[in-house]
Amino acid sequence: MAALAFSHGNLLQFTPKLTPSEPKLKPKRTKTKLSIQTVTTPPEASFTDQFVLQLADSLEDSLPSSSSSSSSSCLPLQKLRDSSSETLLSTQWPSRKDESFRFTDTSFIKNSDIKPISHPPKSLSFLDVSRDTQFKSFDFLDGFLVDSSSDSSNLPDGAYAGSLLKLSSEKILNRVSKFLGDFEWGDLFWSINGLEAPDLMVVYVPEGCKIQNPIYLKYISVEGGDEGSKTMPLSNPRVFVLVEKGGEVGIIEEFVGKDSTQCYWTNSVLEVVVGEGGKVRHSYVQKQSLSAAHIKWTSVQQESTSTYELVEVSTGGKLSRHNVHVQQAGSDTVTELTTFHLCDGDQTQDLHSRIILDQPRGHSQQLHKCIVGHSSGQAVFDGNVKVNR
Repeated sequence: MAALAFSHGNLLQFTPKLTPSEPKLKPKRTKTKLSIQTVTTPPEASFTDQFVLQLADSLEDSLPSSSSSSSSSCLPLQKLRDSSSETLLSTQWPSRKDESFRFTDTSFIKNSDIKPISHPPKSLSFLDVSRDTQFKSFDFLDGFLVDSSSDSSNLPDGAYAGSLLKLSSEKILNRVSKFLGDFEWGDLFWSINGLEAPDLMVVYVPEGCKIQNPIYLKYISVEGGDEGSKTMPLSNPRVFVLVEKGGEVGIIEEFVGKDSTQCYWTNSVLEVVVGEGGKVRHSYVQKQSLSAAHIKWTSVQQESTSTYELVEVSTGGKLSRHNVHVQQAGSDTVTELTTFHLCDGDQTQDLHSRIILDQPRGHSQQLHKCIVGHSSGQAVFDGNVKVNR
C-alpha cells in the first residue's frame, strides 16, 4: 500500500511525497499520474459514433412523463436535458486512445446490453427502516428519489432538501437555475446523466444557516442482470447542493446494490456550489456489486474563503470511476480530498481529480491510498492541479 500526499498554493509550490505505510503491501497494478499545468482548455467535441447515437435515443425514450411537464419547476431540468443532448450527440464513446481513459477500459459497459430504467421499483419492502433518525435521510431507488423519503419539514427556516419537481419556492428555483449544469469540463457520462436523470434532488442552505446533522443520501440499485449476462440496467441519479454565504452542511452518499452479484450501471452526478465563507463536508461510500459499473461525477465550485472537504471509500464495482472537479472562484479557499480505494478481485478502481486555482491564496491538500489485492485488479489515480494566470 502506498500513501500519496501533496499540498499547494497559487505560487506553484508542489511537494509530492511517497511514503510506504505499514504493513508493506506492493500494489499489483497501480497507475498514478500527477501534473501541474498553467494553461487550460476545455475538451473539444468530435463526431458521434453510432453507438452513442443509439444510446441517446434509448435514453430519451425512457424519460418519465412526469419530468417533462411544462411547470416552472421542470424548466431547469428541461434546460439541462437540452444542453446535455446537444453535447452528447457531438461526443464519442471514450477509448484507450483518449488521454483521460488511457488506463481505464470502458468496453465492459459498451459491450453490454444497456437498458435505461424508466420507472422506480414497485416494492419498497427492502428499504432499511432502522437507520439513525438523527440524520435527514433520502433514498434513491434505481436513480429515482423515493416519495416516502424524509422531507425538509424540520430543517431550519429557508432550507430545503427534496425533489426539484416539488420545489415551490421561486427564490430557490431561480438560484438553482443560475448554476445548474453550468460546467464545461463534463464528459460523455456527465451528458448521459444530464439527459436521462428522472429528477433532481436539491439541497439548499440559506445565508448564515448551519445545518448541524448531515443529510444522508442512500442510492440502491434494485434492477440488475443476472451474473454472467450482458443485460445492464442504467440509472442516473443527480443531486445539486447550493450553500449560500456563511452556510454549512454535511452530505453523506452511500451507493449499494440490492444483490451483491447483479450486473447494472449507476451513473451519478453531484454538483456543489459553496458560497462565500461556506463549508461543505462530503462523505462518499461506494460498495456496489462486483459485477456492476459505477461512474460518478462530483463538480464543486468554491467562492472566496469557502471550504470543501471530501472523504471517500470505494470498494465495489467491477469498474468504478470517480471524476472530481474543484473550481476555485474566489480567494482564500480550502480544499481537502481524502480517498481510499480497494481492489479485492477483478476490479478497476479509478480516481481522476482536477483542482483549478484562479485566485490568490488557495490551499488544497490531497491524500489518496489504494490497495490492489488481486492479480487481475487495477487501481488508477490521475491527480491534476491547474494554476491559471
